[in-house]
Amino acid sequence: MSASSFCDLSGMKALVTGSSTGIGKAIALELAEAGADVLVHYRNSADAAQEVVKQIQGQGRKTGAISTDLSDQENYSAFIDQAFQEWGSLDIWINNAGVDLLTGAPSQLEYNQKLDQLFEVDIRGTMLLSHEVGQRMQQQGRGCILNIGWDQSDRGMEGESGELFAASKNAIMGFSRSLAVSMAPEVRVNCIAPGWIQTAWGEKASDVWQERVKQETPMKCWGKPEDIAKMARFLCSEEAAYITGQVINVNGGAVR
Repeated sequence: MSASSFCDLSGMKALVTGSSTGIGKAIALELAEAGADVLVHYRNSADAAQEVVKQIQGQGRKTGAISTDLSDQENYSAFIDQAFQEWGSLDIWINNAGVDLLTGAPSQLEYNQKLDQLFEVDIRGTMLLSHEVGQRMQQQGRGCILNIGWDQSDRGMEGESGELFAASKNAIMGFSRSLAVSMAPEVRVNCIAPGWIQTAWGEKASDVWQERVKQETPMKCWGKPEDIAKMARFLCSEEAAYITGQVINVNGGAVR
């Protein structure tokens, strides 16, 4: 798609947290493809972030990379200041960063330690960043915030990871609905709830999980990070100007 087509974001300025890999990377590249200038956020993956920056530059957009540890709330205000000062304003802020309990180092932690990390990054990070960014966007008279939920949060999935993700993502989904009311009409807030999306864990998942995805998804396949990115592009565009306070599943029709 060209930047002049449906869901054009030309002239807009965006930041995507956790955008050096996976879904965040796909979102950053899709926004740039739509015409937006995009700031890439990462924690430790500097090389991966710079690769995303190069791809965005290849699309002819302004870009840059910001490193911030979102597990420490003392970093939030400085991070937001840096992001807004980069170009003078931001039109789009997407909270994609989250704790990787499946393939990252936190997967080896005890249950209560995993909960602590999810609370710090996925819940507190998303809430405090959204609240402060939303206030700044209200002051400038415009803005769009997107958060990331999980489609199985409100119907449940067995296992420790299911319990922990349900708690954290349900919190964000409910928060997003309420923040949208607080921030309207200047700022729109929505939440995307991905289903079975083939990120790093999905690529290496066992045959049992591969079959489970097919059984639970009417489309009979994994979704791709690009599927989430396309929804993000739509929700950030003028075509979605009357959409706020919504949690939208992107899950191939899964209902259980």
